[in-house]
Amino acid sequence: MAEDDTAHPPTDPPPTDAHPSEPGRPRRRRRWLMITAGVVAFLLVATGALLWIAYRTLDGNIRTDSATDRLLARLEAERPSRTAGAKGSENILLIGSDDRSGTNSSYGGEPGTQRSDTTILLHLAADRKHATAVSIPRDVMVTVPACEKPDGTRSKAGLMQFNWAFEMGGAACSIRAVEQLSGIRIDHYVILDFNGFKTMVNAIGGVEVCVPQAIHDKDARLDLPAGRQTLHGEQALGYVRARESLGDGSDTQRMGRQQQFLAALIRKVQSQGVLLNPARLWPVLDAATSSVKADGGLSSLGALYDLTQDLRDIPSADVVLLTAPRRPYRYDSDRDEFVQPQTTQLFTALRDDRSVAVRPPGSAPSPGAVAGAGVGVGAGVGAGASPSPSPVAAGAGAGSDGAVGAAGAPAKASPSADASPTFEGRTADVDACAQH
Repeated sequence: MAEDDTAHPPTDPPPTDAHPSEPGRPRRRRRWLMITAGVVAFLLVATGALLWIAYRTLDGNIRTDSATDRLLARLEAERPSRTAGAKGSENILLIGSDDRSGTNSSYGGEPGTQRSDTTILLHLAADRKHATAVSIPRDVMVTVPACEKPDGTRSKAGLMQFNWAFEMGGAACSIRAVEQLSGIRIDHYVILDFNGFKTMVNAIGGVEVCVPQAIHDKDARLDLPAGRQTLHGEQALGYVRARESLGDGSDTQRMGRQQQFLAALIRKVQSQGVLLNPARLWPVLDAATSSVKADGGLSSLGALYDLTQDLRDIPSADVVLLTAPRRPYRYDSDRDEFVQPQTTQLFTALRDDRSVAVRPPGSAPSPGAVAGAGVGVGAGVGAGASPSPSPVAAGAGAGSDGAVGAAGAPAKASPSADASPTFEGRTADVDACAQH
């Protein structure tokens, strides 16, 4: 069959444009930009909401001791004023309560009773370049002022152990007792009970200590081998509370262990960047805010954060820890009395925002320190110089000049009261484990 010359040859399909038309490209780009912007906005809103919830959670954890604030406000006229040279400094009273109520009832004792198991006066210098933590002996005999009791009645002023002040009138009574014996204005206070302490220690992953010899203390719930080890929760609490089974059984040695523990805690927080790592900071903040009761000026997350920043920026070598100079009470060796003039010198230095020099516990004071403190007799435990011939009597009080006197009466400062000696103590940078 002849080929049909009229057939049309196959034709190629019309060419297609390999790229989208120019008007379509901007539309697609705008659509992706809108989607991206929406996702970013959603993430920002979600993150902001989570941060707000976290802030409210932490802020709501803190318990405000409004009752103490009201009591102190009513007694403002009786409280010491700040010296001109100490403006900008802060004095915080840290109270470790042995409250046996609620979750602390498992520690025995009479439910509902409480005393200040540990009391530390923390002084932050105005320039935030140094800090001093002074342990107030719980058994030191002082004149405690008249205080309002929880039931509304009023106690009588009298000579008694310092830790009875907290039992009679709570934090307000302890604060007034410290202010009376030292002449130092207390700006803030924090109360921490047994379970709060354990929560705090666990939140930072435990604290390393050195135990010179094995400890077996049933009352303190402590069973530890000798050597370097990290203590958590219950063990840490037992270590700082143990007394009869360690050393000579004195409260002085227990305060020394508490200071070593606090120094180790400070080093860990600073060296491991806890305050700069959000993942590690959250549990610490949650534990801290859930564990403390504080005054109205310190019972907010913002205020506590500012405080941690102040402490973070102080080199551990410039954080001093010591015990107020004390010795056995002349009328009862199971009690303490302050040593003079060292106690007045210490509190005067803090009141005037001056740094305090310390030497290792057990070391001999320098000749200059002894000369500066005056010649005396007896042994001042924790003091950097020999006690004066007239140590403070059983009840210690302070006049407006801050000098500590006998039985609560204002005393005239000795000529050497402004010349601070070198006290027995330690700085937070010293690792007690390295000394064993």
